[in-house]
Amino acid sequence: MDAFVSATLAEDLGGGRDVTSEAVIPADARFEGVMATRDAIAVAGLPIAAAFFRRLDPDASVDLLASDGDRVAAGTPVMRLAGRARALLTAERSALNTVQHLSGIATLTAAYADRIRGTGAILLDTRKTIPGLRLLEKYATRMGGAQNHRMGLWDAAMIKDNHIAVAGSVGEAVRRARDAGVADIIVEVDRVEQIEPALAAGATRLLLDNMPPQILRGAVTLVGGRVPTEASGGVTLDTIRAIAETGVTYVSVGRLTQSAPAADIGLDFALA
Repeated sequence: MDAFVSATLAEDLGGGRDVTSEAVIPADARFEGVMATRDAIAVAGLPIAAAFFRRLDPDASVDLLASDGDRVAAGTPVMRLAGRARALLTAERSALNTVQHLSGIATLTAAYADRIRGTGAILLDTRKTIPGLRLLEKYATRMGGAQNHRMGLWDAAMIKDNHIAVAGSVGEAVRRARDAGVADIIVEVDRVEQIEPALAAGATRLLLDNMPPQILRGAVTLVGGRVPTEASGGVTLDTIRAIAETGVTYVSVGRLTQSAPAADIGLDFALA
């Protein structure tokens, strides 16, 4: 978090100055304010937002009125702060950008999680994240009720169609990963006839890609619980329930981080 806060403030301050606050706000002026949401949201990123204010005013009073992961109604105050006006105004945009983006992801994730409640399927995120923000965005999906999929290219093998094309076959690609000592081998299959060769070669999870529910149900039956199954590809709020009801172990959704709109959260200052 320290590195993120430093890099974000450096990006915004450029040459090291907030010329507006320096010109308009007296050096000894103080402000207090409340951050509140204008939407019903799942909260994420409040401690990071607080870190921006405390970085520029270590003596600032920052009270979190909600916790990350909370679901709150429109109009709910989520933070109260007071301190040096120049510092708080300088940090305002960075803090809001962060909490708006992460709460937007958490809120969309919560909507997907709600749709599959009771099916037994587990919601996963993906690697479809903004470069440099993966840890934060995947944190936000957890706050919305998802589990994290791979954090990167290093923690599991995911053999996809291009890997298979270069290796020559599903079985050969899986065998190479197994022989390399990879423990977790996820194989993307888009045809039912790829399932048995992948399992025979040592796949530890199957990603059933872009299969309609009726095909998914048959694929899950064919796998028969030998490995976990994951449905992926084109999953929307309208389709996820039917997908989850096929019996798959997981449903992964790239839209959680790729398409979440920012939450409408504002910070209103009042002269102390």
